[in-house]
Amino acid sequence: MKIGLDIMGGDYAPKAAVLGAIEAYKTLSADQKLVLIGDKEVTVSILQENGVSPDNFEFVHTTEVIGMGEHPTKAIVQKPDSSISVGFQLLKAGEIQAFSSAGNTGAMLVGAMFSVKTIPGVVRPAMTTIVPKLKGGLGILLDVGANADCKPDVLVQFGVLGSLFAQTVYDINNPRVALMNIGEEEEKGNILSQATYPLMKATTLFNFVGNVEGRDLFSESADVYVCDGFTGNIILKLAESFYVITRKKQLKDEFFDRFNYEQYGGSPILGVNAPVVVGHGISSPEAIKNMVLLSRNMVESNLVDKIKQAFQ
Repeated sequence: MKIGLDIMGGDYAPKAAVLGAIEAYKTLSADQKLVLIGDKEVTVSILQENGVSPDNFEFVHTTEVIGMGEHPTKAIVQKPDSSISVGFQLLKAGEIQAFSSAGNTGAMLVGAMFSVKTIPGVVRPAMTTIVPKLKGGLGILLDVGANADCKPDVLVQFGVLGSLFAQTVYDINNPRVALMNIGEEEEKGNILSQATYPLMKATTLFNFVGNVEGRDLFSESADVYVCDGFTGNIILKLAESFYVITRKKQLKDEFFDRFNYEQYGGSPILGVNAPVVVGHGISSPEAIKNMVLLSRNMVESNLVDKIKQAFQ
């Protein structure tokens, strides 16, 4: 297995990405190789500074970088030798089995759509995040930013994608899928929610348990929470602030510690033809390591093949 990592992506790249790669390497098995994509000279220098042999990795040298603020589509087209563009070229060619980056999220989405493309039958890919539960364990929230506007059939598909992800990568048996709403009653919500509910209720593709409210997110109400990317991104950013606030207030609590994004590595793009993970722009070495390990788990669990089967 070859796992591609963009070492030029993220606010603290390339150093944080290379240090994260070193930590990931210690965990990977002998038949799992990390392919570092970016400025080879700088990467080798960081490895040597940390007493790590470059022989432990493969390198693909690139000369361009897509900045965090660049227009995604223009950047992918205008910078063909950027680490993100080259990473997707390698993924499309089958030279790597997964690709991850803490770089420009829009460029990662566009790159995935242009290169490995969406799985036939999937209308829109979705991005996910992990939700810690009060009594332990985790839930999955999607979409968290790939699709600000959605139609009812797209939300139903997110239910399928989230359910398969929960089952395949996190071993959650028969995941309970809920629709994020402003009330539990069937008729509650905006036009999108009201149109989605009956479709989810009628489907046999996943275990639908009805509407949930924001206050239910960390409870045992469901395992997969479905919403449009606008709502999901607001929830995600608010939840991330809990960890920051507890640190600032010097509160030490096991539950809030699980809001630390570093533990989860990144957000997979579900619904494309290969494992792709997008990391947080502020990713630390620990977050990069976990992003690589999540990529590995997605390959090992054959998640993409299972999604393909579900959408045949």
